[in-house]
Amino acid sequence: VQLQASGGGLVQAGGSLRLTCTTSGFNFRYNDMEWHRQTPGKQRELVASISSGGYTMYADSVKGRFTASRENAKRTMYLQMNSLKPEDTGVYYCALPQRGYWGPGTLVTVSS
Repeated sequence: VQLQASGGGLVQAGGSLRLTCTTSGFNFRYNDMEWHRQTPGKQRELVASISSGGYTMYADSVKGRFTASRENAKRTMYLQMNSLKPEDTGVYYCALPQRGYWGPGTLVTVSS
């Protein structure tokens, strides 16, 4: 199983980024997926989840600003992040929760 998050970077508050999670080694279309983040001084938190059927759930802190999606044919998951805030700064990871796999994270830095 391989998971690789990408698309992080430096953005000003109010800006947008789109994260991508590319995957291999498992049957992507039949698995729920998650985005987590590790922000400075806090524990890793679940940001968004998307079921195999495309049902999404979000942390209250990102609801209305972040949108998770997936393209099963490309074995890829996305996180569109809009109206970014400095408190969104952190390392973002994609995860395959049912099998306990995580990929290397991608750093998002939001400047005020």
